[in-house]
Order: sequence, then C-alpha cells, then structure tokens
Amino acid sequence: MGSTRYDMDARFDRARKMGYASKSAGEIFTQNAERRAHESMNPNGVFFREARDSAVHPESFPIILGLDVTGSMGHIPYNLIQEGLPKLMGGIIQGGVPDAALLFMGIGDHECDSYPLQVGQFESGDEELDMWLTRTYIESGGGGNGGESYLLAWYFAAFHTRTDAFEKRNQKGLLFTVGDEPCLKTLPASAIREIMGAGQQTFTHKELLAEARKKYEVYHINVLHSDQAMRADQGWKDLLGRNCVSITDYRDVPYVIKEIVCKTRKAGEHAEQEQREGWSGMIQRFLR
Repeated sequence: MGSTRYDMDARFDRARKMGYASKSAGEIFTQNAERRAHESMNPNGVFFREARDSAVHPESFPIILGLDVTGSMGHIPYNLIQEGLPKLMGGIIQGGVPDAALLFMGIGDHECDSYPLQVGQFESGDEELDMWLTRTYIESGGGGNGGESYLLAWYFAAFHTRTDAFEKRNQKGLLFTVGDEPCLKTLPASAIREIMGAGQQTFTHKELLAEARKKYEVYHINVLHSDQAMRADQGWKDLLGRNCVSITDYRDVPYVIKEIVCKTRKAGEHAEQEQREGWSGMIQRFLR
C-alpha cells in the first residue's frame, strides 16, 4: 500500500482496453487456465501484509475483502472486475473515506482445496486493485463437508496483518467475507502449517473470530442464492448478529460494503472528535 489513488477515468479507460465488459471470466482470471494460485498471492511464508500511512494517504483505513472462490461463488469476482469494484471504491471515496486501503483474499476449503487461502496486498490505486483481483485463482472447489474456510480470513487478519490505523490511532479496520455456506468450525494446526508454512496451534472458528475482532470489525455477507445459503443464514446471524448481512442479489455486494465503510468511518470520526473535546467541549457544542 503506497502512494497511488483510485482514478475513475483511468480505470474506465483500462477496463475498455482490457475488455472487461466483454471477456469471459476465464479470459480475465488467467490463473484459472494455469490451475494454480499466483505465487504473489500464496500466503506460505508471509509474515505480514501492511496498511501504512503515506503522504497521499495520511490516515489509511484498512479493509479486507475475503471472496469465496469455490464452485458456486466464482461469479462475484467476475462481477467486481466488470463493474462492482469501481462502484465500491468510487462510493467509498465519495462517501468521505479517501484513504481506504483494500486487500483481496480468495477463500476456499482447507479440507478439500489445493489453495484454500490467497492473499493480495493492501492497495488504494485502481491499477493495483485490478491487478490483485485478476490474479485471484477461482479454484471452483469446495466439498460436501458443510462449510467453507471463512475462518482463514480471520486467522490471517488476526496474526498476519499490521496497520497504522490500529497501531497509531487505535482504530479498527473492517473485514468482510462473502459466501453462501456455513463457516467450518475448526482450523487444525496441520492445515495452518500446510497453508502458512508454520503453525503449532489448532483453533476453533469462535477463537479466531475473537482474535480478528481485536483489530477489525468483522462482517459476513451471506448471498441467499441457494437452499444451502438459506440454511446457513441463521447460523451466521447467531455468530455475528447484525454483522451478518443477508442479500439475495450478489450485485449488491459493493453497495453493502460501501455503506458499512462510510457509516463506520463517520462514526469513528465522531468518536474521535468527542474524545479530543472531552465532556466540556461536547457540552459547549450542544449548548450552541
């Protein structure tokens, strides 16, 4: 994450030249032809992904977007590259969050898939975000084991990210997973070693959720396009409460994230102002 901005005009021109509107998912997501994850998104051996402040983005605001890339969900990355990502970033910027840093993850099934976790970098620029999104391997795997590995996003966010927002300003980022299945309940140490290169502890999904919540507000967007997703919905609501957002149209994903980002950031700014002013300043402001 560095010194680039999201330029809507540049993104429009590049999308036209790249043929995002007309090409198939296989033509855009070229890792699909190679049937493997891009080496730069392989988390094995990764210590940290960092969202740091810069001259261009002095108050970086970290957002993690974990996309389910199993068989029933591959159309969402495709929609994002075609039209959803500029709507998301444009809406966030217009909503008063100019320093958003977005990190893409690809989420699969650690019990069945070859690449259950793929991780990009925190970025703000249009070209960089397109690059990480299109590097994602849509493995289209998963299995009949009653869930997917959304808890891997929580594991990585908790133990393998560092952000100036949290370290300098005690400000939590936002973590979204998008899917249509329940969350697998256990992440064994053996799976962590295979995915990350090291790991000695087995975690439950609730333990990882608690760890991730120390640095991020955690949301799940449940796409209700199947009976399985409908059955999973109550479990997600029991786990996350109002932070489970259920939608019927996958094209609404960018709008949901944009609304949550902008409302969260505005609430944070209000809290920061109150903290700076103290009770005296608050009283004076209300008396005016």
